[in-house]
Amino acid sequence: MGEESLDAIMMAKPVHEMGEELLGAAATLLYQQGDVEAALLAAEVITVELVLWNSGDYEPDDYRAYCTVEPQLVPKFTGAVLGRIETAMCTVLPAAATVVVGSIVVRPVIPKPAPNWRDQLRGVGGPRPTNHARKVRFEAKHPIEDDLHFTNEWEHRVYQVLKEKQAALPDDETIGIMPLCKMRVLGTTREPDFLITYKGRAGVIEVDGPHHEGPKRASNDHSRTRLLINAGVEWVDRLDVRDTTEKAEVQKFVNNFLSRLGRR
Repeated sequence: MGEESLDAIMMAKPVHEMGEELLGAAATLLYQQGDVEAALLAAEVITVELVLWNSGDYEPDDYRAYCTVEPQLVPKFTGAVLGRIETAMCTVLPAAATVVVGSIVVRPVIPKPAPNWRDQLRGVGGPRPTNHARKVRFEAKHPIEDDLHFTNEWEHRVYQVLKEKQAALPDDETIGIMPLCKMRVLGTTREPDFLITYKGRAGVIEVDGPHHEGPKRASNDHSRTRLLINAGVEWVDRLDVRDTTEKAEVQKFVNNFLSRLGRR
């Protein structure tokens, strides 16, 4: 939301257009309060729409928040989680607000069927493969470039720098860029943000958000790194999303990553 306060935004925008700002403030509050589960699930919401549900002369206007998420995530939004998100959304409302968020409804994003959707679902011929290795692609509002899908804008920024680097290298010494390709390692399936090939070696770049902070999460990250390295990945490095706001920082990271990956 930048430097503009939520109060100022609400003065300038109709309530029904405030869903993204309210959800973002609520998720941030939940994270700061230590409710990582609800905060991260709120961050998975693709769109949020506020709809007036009940209006009275002496009571605040009651709005219902309709949130769309990837279909496989719907079961994770339990009643308890939704209650905590709803409470947080009401908490971040300005004190002078005459509205409340009385309920939240989570809906799956509606997939766009392919012309041969019957064959896809029956398994005849199989679906077209994507870099996500998913059987059905949904039209989520994620960044897309070169027919590659990215989880968020931060990964997309890193991809654009990697693509520029790819074009600048000699034809016989360039890099391969594979976003979000699923790979099976010992005991689990991983989906690195980027698998990079360079000079006969494979490396992984992970773009980490604030949920990767803390000793427990750091320990989990190290465990995943060991699994990847044991499976033949030469080098794994992590970029904090806060360092993706400046292109020069991303370029520096990519140059250092490739330099390390290309050592023999």
